Amino acid sequence: MLTIENYLDSHYIHRSNWLRAAVLGANDGIISISSLAIGVAAASASREPIVLATVAGLVAGALSMAAGEYVSVSSQTDTEQADIKREIEELREMPDEELKILAQIYEKRGLKKETAMQVALELTEHDVLAAHVRDELGINEISQANPIQAALASGASFIAGGILPLLVVFFAPVSGMEYWLYTFTIISLVILGIISAKTGGSSIGKAVLRITIWGTIAMVLSALVGYLFGVNL
Repeated sequence: MLTIENYLDSHYIHRSNWLRAAVLGANDGIISISSLAIGVAAASASREPIVLATVAGLVAGALSMAAGEYVSVSSQTDTEQADIKREIEELREMPDEELKILAQIYEKRGLKKETAMQVALELTEHDVLAAHVRDELGINEISQANPIQAALASGASFIAGGILPLLVVFFAPVSGMEYWLYTFTIISLVILGIISAKTGGSSIGKAVLRITIWGTIAMVLSALVGYLFGVNL
């Protein structure tokens, strides 16, 4: 039975925060580690330097992604909390002006002036802070991200993505490893694009095209750097 409590369960927007972090982490893990391995492989005649660089990049990248995501989301949360605190002060110091602003917001959304004021009055009586935080500041439960959740999703997905090219580095022939890495990475990116598109309800074609184009650019440039500036190790 469809109710207001389960209405959003079949929608995709409530997945946006963790899905963004997970896709970003996996995509970065695949492309970064593959590009690093390709760059070193282009300048190396043995497997050991490639393995060392790939493992080091995997560990450093996962920690960097997790820390960066945590700091980024925490900063966003701090900004939202500061705005909420400011809104509390404004509601205390000038409630009438805040009521008019709320009514104007509803009026701009299409309500008649009298209806907009009535809606603003009723929502103010119900929960004045929630009404202003949601409709004036645009902060709601769906848009709010959890720093720990985002950090874990980003770091874990980076490792999951980075392990794929690491396996190629371990088992593919050193001669021509760049081509093995590129082929395997493109396949991985296509799969990631399909999964992210299905999970987020977006176009599979656009997701796959977007992720493979940028992945190819990154790997080609990394290989070029390896060929131009590398030395046999």
